[in-house]
Formats: sequence, structure tokens, C-alpha cells
Amino acid sequence: MRPIKQENAQIQSNTQVGADSFRMRLSCGQHYIRAIPGQFLMVRLTDQIDPLLPRPFSIHRLIQKDDVVDGLEILYKVVGKGTHELSLKQPGEIIDLTGPLGNGFVIPTDVNQIYIAAGGIGVAPMIFLVSTLLAQKYDPEDIQAFIGGKSNTDLLCIEDLINFGVKVHTTTDDGSSGDQCLVTDPLEIAVSEKKPGIIYACGPMEMLACVAGIADHHSVDCQVSIETMMACGMGACLGCAVAGRNDTDSYLHACLDGPVFDTRVLEI
Repeated sequence: MRPIKQENAQIQSNTQVGADSFRMRLSCGQHYIRAIPGQFLMVRLTDQIDPLLPRPFSIHRLIQKDDVVDGLEILYKVVGKGTHELSLKQPGEIIDLTGPLGNGFVIPTDVNQIYIAAGGIGVAPMIFLVSTLLAQKYDPEDIQAFIGGKSNTDLLCIEDLINFGVKVHTTTDDGSSGDQCLVTDPLEIAVSEKKPGIIYACGPMEMLACVAGIADHHSVDCQVSIETMMACGMGACLGCAVAGRNDTDSYLHACLDGPVFDTRVLEI
């Protein structure tokens, strides 16, 4: 079993990186050295009772040197009271951190082309994923990222991906940056022209359903990270159920079975 720990984490920075998006760096325990891309954290504000429940956030990046972890980052969008209060937090303040939780992306050892698709804040776990792929000696030229948003202010981490050496395709609904189309449009064209060994995706459920359909049509392995609300993050409340495809797994739970799933087991 992977180590899970609840701890008081000190905020090292909390920087606005978009119109309503922030990147927060936190201290964390050394057990995060075993964290896997796609796993998540539960964050709770220690000085407030409203909101009472913690919030789930993907591990955006591990800050480490060799085998020593110096901290981690989360990337989040202000969508309600909890994330608004989080955006007001200052360096030096303490928040409650539990993790790493859930199941992450499975990284293959024998593929020569990897496509990554993200919509909006769905790019959050992809920086950790790409850095791990590169650390495992994948050539950045064999990785393509397809990043979409409603407008140019929703396109996050583009510079990070470019600095990795990854080819990046951007799309926006309003045409303010990149191609004016859905992010799944250039993905489908790319898959048709050169079939990858695997597709990784994170974003709204409608987008993930489309990605899953593309993967199924072209017989490509596909793993998606589900964005859903969680009350506990550890399977106690059973509030994060998603529909499974098999009779034996009619319902799966994002916190325990996911949040990363092979699309062949999901009904999306």
C-alpha cells in the first residue's frame, strides 16, 4: 500500500497564473517521493469551518532533487467559496494536506508516441505526467499535447510544456488563441494521421467522452483522469461514483478506483 499522510503544510507561494487560476506551492513530507502522476490531495483550510469539507486537487508538480522532495504544487481554478478562500492565502500560512490519494496514470514501457489532451484546468496533472515521462527517458519529440480552453486566459502551462520540448497544439472556443475549435478536433486528426501508443486526458466529462470515442474507434489505449467532487477522498462517503461499463463494476469510485481510469471500464 502506498503511504498516505495527513499533515500541516506551509504555503510557500500562491501565484495567480490566469484570469481565475492559481498555482500554489506547499511543503510536504518525504513520502511524496512515491507519488504517481494523476494522484491527488485533499486540502482543507485549518482556520475556517466554512467550507467544512476538504477539496481534492491533482498533484501538479513535485519539487525534488534526486531522492529528496522539497515540496509540491497544485494548480487550481477559483470556482466557489472554498477555492476563493484558498486564493487569498499567503506564504507562511498553514493548511491541512492529506495524500497522495487515488490511482494515477499507468506509464507504458514500449510505446513510441504519446498524446496528451487537456481541457481548461484539466492540464493540472499533466505537468507531473510529462516530467515523469521525460525522467523515464521518453523523447519529448514523441509526446504531443493538445490543450484547449474557452479563451486564451484558460490556456495554462503552455510555456511549461514548450520548455519540456513537447509539441503543443492549442484551441479556444472563441478563437482568441490557437485554432477555434474543440481540443478533440486536432487530436482526432493527429490520431488518424499517426496512431499513438496511448492517449492520456483530463478535463470536462463531455471532452473525456469524446476522447474515449476517438481512442475506441482507432483501437488506442486511453487513460482519463475524472474531475469530480469528493467529500473525503478515501472511500468513506461513496459520493464520487462514476458509471462502470461492466456488470460486475456497475459503479466505480473516483477516489479509490481512480481518479485515473482506463476508458474501457467506464460508461462515458
